[in-house]
Amino acid sequence: MAKQQKKGILEKLAEGPVLGDGGYLLELEKRGRVRAGPFTPEVALNNPDALLELHREFRDAGAEVLQALTFYASRDKLATVGMEERVEELNRAAVRIAKKAAEDRCLVAGNLSLTWMYEPNDKAAADRVRKTFDEQLDVQVAEGVDFIIGETFSFLGEALLAVERAKATTLPVMVTVCFENEDITPDGKKAADVAKALADAGADIVGINCLRSPEHTLPLMTEMRKAVKSYIGCQPVAYRTTHEHRDFTSLAAFPDQLEPYQLTRREMADYASKAREIGVNYIGACCGAVATHIREMARALGKIPADDRVWKKGGEKPMSAYEYYGHDDKPKASGKGT
Repeated sequence: MAKQQKKGILEKLAEGPVLGDGGYLLELEKRGRVRAGPFTPEVALNNPDALLELHREFRDAGAEVLQALTFYASRDKLATVGMEERVEELNRAAVRIAKKAAEDRCLVAGNLSLTWMYEPNDKAAADRVRKTFDEQLDVQVAEGVDFIIGETFSFLGEALLAVERAKATTLPVMVTVCFENEDITPDGKKAADVAKALADAGADIVGINCLRSPEHTLPLMTEMRKAVKSYIGCQPVAYRTTHEHRDFTSLAAFPDQLEPYQLTRREMADYASKAREIGVNYIGACCGAVATHIREMARALGKIPADDRVWKKGGEKPMSAYEYYGHDDKPKASGKGT
């Protein structure tokens, strides 16, 4: 019997919401595999087993897409840690690791990120960004990614360059921007403007990722949903941010004291449900989101069933603190702050 071809991202989105994965760099930093500060992804070369394990955790939690860890895997960014000559090697390794973890159970997305070299109205800078994107895309596409995700662009202009170069691959393209502490991009665009511009440029999925908690991301996603008919994607951080510091990287606790700000698994499940209600098509997460978050999001979206493993309760006396304190009788609390 011939092997059944897996559905592409656009086919899956046509059937209903698709669940993405969680955050890689900050979680790997917590595990001692990535250095806080540069947050470059040399773990794909220096400790591939650690990256493979995290991919598998997200896969087993219910993620339907695994993103290759090629965020910040560009020549200029890698130069900050003396690895500018290993761009091709690193991008190739990252895609292969993601594909190994996927095992035909998940789609694998290539990844482009902000470059820190973009300047508005600067043709030379724009051409340099194009060259940077193409260098990564050539390797990722050759290694067989299923679609391309471009993410964490503060400037709409740079996001549009990501659409341009990713569309040239002929693969489906998802491009998302990030909003810092103001509800407007540095080049003066609101969420609705961004969504329209990216969709008009040819992005198959448009949206928002990173920096903000669900609480401060979903209102902007609502604006995007009203602005475009195309698929929209949302990948907030799993950290609690404030009205003053909506961008978690502006918190004094960033980058290595964020544990008290991490959202609970139920809060992230609540986010997933609200995103679906808004009409978000690609529902994922970013920094701070670990496998437990993705698992509860998967349950909230009906991707995996509730835990039904055998547990014989109801004897003469409690056999666990869970029973002793009556936790099994309490209603499940909904998440707050999302």
